[in-house]
Amino acid sequence: MALYSEVAGEGPAVALVHEGICDSRMWDDQWERWSESYRLLRVDLRGFGRTPLESEPYSHARDVIGALEQHGIEDAAVVGVSLGGRVAMELALARPDLVRALVLVAPGFPGHEWSEELRALWGEEEAAFDAGDLDGAVEVSLRTWVDGPRRRPEDVDPEVRARVGEMQRQAYELQRDWIDEELLVPDLPQRLGELDLPTLVLVGEEDQPDMQAIVERLAREIPGAGRATIPASAHVPSMERPREFDELVLPFLEETA
Repeated sequence: MALYSEVAGEGPAVALVHEGICDSRMWDDQWERWSESYRLLRVDLRGFGRTPLESEPYSHARDVIGALEQHGIEDAAVVGVSLGGRVAMELALARPDLVRALVLVAPGFPGHEWSEELRALWGEEEAAFDAGDLDGAVEVSLRTWVDGPRRRPEDVDPEVRARVGEMQRQAYELQRDWIDEELLVPDLPQRLGELDLPTLVLVGEEDQPDMQAIVERLAREIPGAGRATIPASAHVPSMERPREFDELVLPFLEETA
């Protein structure tokens, strides 16, 4: 099954991979500006946005490889957030010929020992989802990831909360019959030292402590990785602080083009 994908612009290729509470619309703030200098690809992973979740085995990373090949992209910088960050690392390990650089924003990480606080929030979200209360599940997700552990909903731009909430609710609708993904690189945690390519690791200042810990580990174990924190943002810094995000990412993309 082909993912929904779109391309724009001319220049060195950059693939944008969304996080698990969003879909490709999370990149709207970057899409027009970045396409002035780069050939951009963005996708909706299975169960997100305009790509359904079908009852067959799948790997997000394998699907993104298919999208790169479909559009004739042979050398891309991959920018991935959360789930998309984990997918980006899998891509770079499985197909290093396709990836010239990585931008990892609070990436997911298999095998991380998640905190009791975060597991409790996931349990609350899952209970609402299982009860058919999708609006309640969305609100728990927004509190967890968009607000973060130290801020109140009123501390966050309501437009950002609304945009993420719309994407998260659509994902719930598509994922009612969830099928677990098969990782393309199941031993990812043991292979960080093989990511021998330019890498920038980012995290929002207000993101969950678990994500801060993951970013610290990646900055230590990926050879030569750069690291930065984006102030006044949680798990969607590219949406919440697009100017600050661009000021960190665009110079890195220019250096690695």
